[in-house]
Amino acid sequence: MASLGGSWRDAYKGMSSDNIKGLVLALSSSLFIGASFIVKKKGLKRAGASGLRAGSGGYSYLLEPLWWVGMITMIVGEIANFAAYAFAPAILVTPLGALSIIISAALAHVILHEKLHTFGLLGCVLCVVGSITIVLHAPQEQEIDSVLQVWNLATEPAFLLYAAAVVGAAIILIVQFVPQYGQSHVMVYIGVCSLVGSLSVMSVKALGIALKLTFSGMNQLIYPQTWVFTLIVLTCVITQMNYLNKALDTFNTAVVSPIYYVMFTSLTILASVIMFKDWDRQDGTQIVTELCGFVTILSGTFLLHKTKDMVDGSSSSGNLVIRLPKHLEDSNGFEQEGIPLTLRRQECTKSPRPMRHLMLPQDGLEAV
Repeated sequence: MASLGGSWRDAYKGMSSDNIKGLVLALSSSLFIGASFIVKKKGLKRAGASGLRAGSGGYSYLLEPLWWVGMITMIVGEIANFAAYAFAPAILVTPLGALSIIISAALAHVILHEKLHTFGLLGCVLCVVGSITIVLHAPQEQEIDSVLQVWNLATEPAFLLYAAAVVGAAIILIVQFVPQYGQSHVMVYIGVCSLVGSLSVMSVKALGIALKLTFSGMNQLIYPQTWVFTLIVLTCVITQMNYLNKALDTFNTAVVSPIYYVMFTSLTILASVIMFKDWDRQDGTQIVTELCGFVTILSGTFLLHKTKDMVDGSSSSGNLVIRLPKHLEDSNGFEQEGIPLTLRRQECTKSPRPMRHLMLPQDGLEAV
């Protein structure tokens, strides 16, 4: 038993101080970003009660202090996430972004009274378990003394090949597929976001390291490589946000969010493994364990998103809801999005005719 305990301690050296700083910053980022969604939604509700709602094209929320509190909270979270990449490897920081989904769901359950389904709770537990697994087996961050060292890593043949493949694939999607399939296939917009996003994270990490070294007394702003990384960050982030907004505006958020998280996180981890050689400092057991933790987080994220609109006991609520599809518009004043036609069980039981005689249009109806 003593030898077994000793071998376990030899295999697990503990987290470095930089990894701990990165972990704390990543957790803080998830907390701030998760809370910001709830605060902003409260602000939007208050603004909508006294003016034109944002969904209808109104901007009264810009005069609502609570919305600005949520916006500032999100900015603080993004800054913390930016700083986390300067201390810890992307394979540790990026998957922890799923925790913001848990925090948002939990706060929505408590503050906004948006009920969380039992399977949603299970999804939260899976995300936590997967995150703990990755944290305990994350690789140590390598020592970097200059932005020139990061530049040398970024200009190695393996990463240049990856970057060229990513840029080429993104250009093909934008030029060839976006005009034809962007409005009908969710993977087109998300593919562009995820591909470009993996390069943006690598550039953000390089810029974060340069700023960390600068603040510690080793000025990295004198090197042109620092400004090249800054230009890449701006270009990638603008492109990424542009196509992410297109995806969110075109498709359901419940579909976009989990798919984007899976593709973005997977490609970011791949880019980090190639550029910073994270797995070169680990054995096979640690790598497999990290992958298992990542898959666990993915499972929890999908489960949470799939069940976020479900309510326990909905089958016994006594209501049958039928919605018209989005492309249909009823001449009797129904909205284009579709107004639910509710048939209450207690009223149907009083009807002299059986339910099978109730005549409803058959084309294009969606039962919910």
